[in-house]
Amino acid sequence: NLMAKVHIILQGKGGVGKSAIAAIVAQYKKSIGQAPVCIDTDPVNATFAGYRALDVRRLNIMEDDEINTRHFDALVEIIATAENDVIIDNGASAFVPLSHYLISNRVPALLQEMGHELVVHTVITGGQALLDTVSGFAQLASQFPDESIFVVWLNPYWGPIAHEGKRFEQMKAYTGNRDRVTAIVTIPDLKGETYGRDFAEMLQDRQTFEEALEDRTRTIMTRQRLKLVKSQLFDALENAAVMS
Repeated sequence: NLMAKVHIILQGKGGVGKSAIAAIVAQYKKSIGQAPVCIDTDPVNATFAGYRALDVRRLNIMEDDEINTRHFDALVEIIATAENDVIIDNGASAFVPLSHYLISNRVPALLQEMGHELVVHTVITGGQALLDTVSGFAQLASQFPDESIFVVWLNPYWGPIAHEGKRFEQMKAYTGNRDRVTAIVTIPDLKGETYGRDFAEMLQDRQTFEEALEDRTRTIMTRQRLKLVKSQLFDALENAAVMS
């Protein structure tokens, strides 16, 4: 695979759905016949590593209660030898050190020389974290070199992704960085006692869609709703060329 892609989920805000996105990307890859290498670098909540079906490697980046950025060297070694796409879930606490490491060590250019493309996935949420996540994206887009490309995920779970009447696509953070963004993926608005609850429970159980759909302890309608959510998400990824 000449251009194996390195998908890294980066966002400085905690609890915005990064691990869920890592898991969705991994499942989508598997659904199209790929075998991605999955890595969890979150030193605090190894949520992604909790998905047994995805065979996630946990990379320890801590030393004496501090993040030792030298440990990210091991990450580059894993990527260098990977023949398939790599998916890295990175926790909020490691956001600054990992971003700094990638940029200061010119990792995107290095990966490109090796035939890998760095795809930075970042999350924008509605509600209280809207402006934080939007400025987080703008910061990433300004700091990461041109070799890296962006996929923006819009997560409306905590509220609409709009500010002063502008949708994300109309905000300066996006219009000023539009050329960097190869895809915008909108997570379905899953609120309420049906879809929202079913999806949240599946995530809490660290189940893949496939496992949840085969789980006979879930009701027929729960599985029906999860099947619809899965097809919505996978269709969105299918339309994002960078995901193929």
